[in-house]
Amino acid sequence: MVPTTMRAAVLHGAGDLRMEDVAVPRPAAGDVLVRVSANGICGSDLHFFERGRLGPYVVDRPYVPGHEACGTVVRAASDGSGPSEGARVAIEPGIPCRRCALCKSGRYNLCPDVVFLSAPPVNGTFAEYAAVASDFAHPLPDRIDDEQGAFVEPVAVGVQACTRARLEAGASVAVLGAGPIGLVTGLVARAFGAGLVVVIDRLANRLTLARELGFLPIDAGASDPASELARLLGRGGADAVFDATGSSAACATAPLLAARGGSVTLIGWPETSPVGMPVDQIMEKELDVHGVNRYCNAYPRAISLMTSGAIDVRPLVSHRFPFARVVEAFDFAVTHRAETVKVMVTG
Repeated sequence: MVPTTMRAAVLHGAGDLRMEDVAVPRPAAGDVLVRVSANGICGSDLHFFERGRLGPYVVDRPYVPGHEACGTVVRAASDGSGPSEGARVAIEPGIPCRRCALCKSGRYNLCPDVVFLSAPPVNGTFAEYAAVASDFAHPLPDRIDDEQGAFVEPVAVGVQACTRARLEAGASVAVLGAGPIGLVTGLVARAFGAGLVVVIDRLANRLTLARELGFLPIDAGASDPASELARLLGRGGADAVFDATGSSAACATAPLLAARGGSVTLIGWPETSPVGMPVDQIMEKELDVHGVNRYCNAYPRAISLMTSGAIDVRPLVSHRFPFARVVEAFDFAVTHRAETVKVMVTG
């Protein structure tokens, strides 16, 4: 029996996250109702929590954050579509219109009318229940546990990035940023067949984790990344460079790290825009530059990579909190950035 009210983390404004009793969402005909079992805290969640805004999205009324989630279907779609009651699912949070030219061409992540869970004022998944479009609730196999299920969303970002880069087997890869997205992108790149994967960051604990994951770390605070990368590769740059920092300065250096004829793929949203890019390097090296806007058609591939064991995201979970302590989890993630990788909230 599904209750009529539930506990949810409600963000009222910058720094003002509260646990409250709210109504359980009422699913539309094509929706399933999911009891949420795990949530990862995303960098965008922290932006909204700290600053009350991210890009064009502003917290101007109370709403529920969260979009890296999985759970169990407790009410199947009334129109008979999608997974059945009892199915464990990963929630894909970007729901497109399905009617526009971009949706019909397969690039539904670019739909101008996409509704994204946790982008204010749309409620997200830091709640006991969430209503989700039935075709965006992806069934999970038993071998993927709840924490891994919540990690499908970040892995989908890595799949989208490597797909956009047209990554080829044996390619050398440089990833700027050893946060969750950067590390996941490195894991996906290796699963796609990349050769050497180099990860660049300034935080010692993240560089240590990068090494433990089998990547070659470069400390950007102790050496010049371009020179060190050239030394490691024995040539001028990497075949594919991914920026996952969210730093305008780091984003601008990405073309300097790419080999002639290589590619630069931008994943992290820079904190300021526009960014001064070295266009002379892009032209002289004839680089392909790609943007990444979330993902499309990536969830099934992400789940497949995780199910096969090609990707293991479990080492990236640095801290865990029960759902009853979700406010504390957000506070901790903000005040201990140098110590955390992925903070997971379960239950």
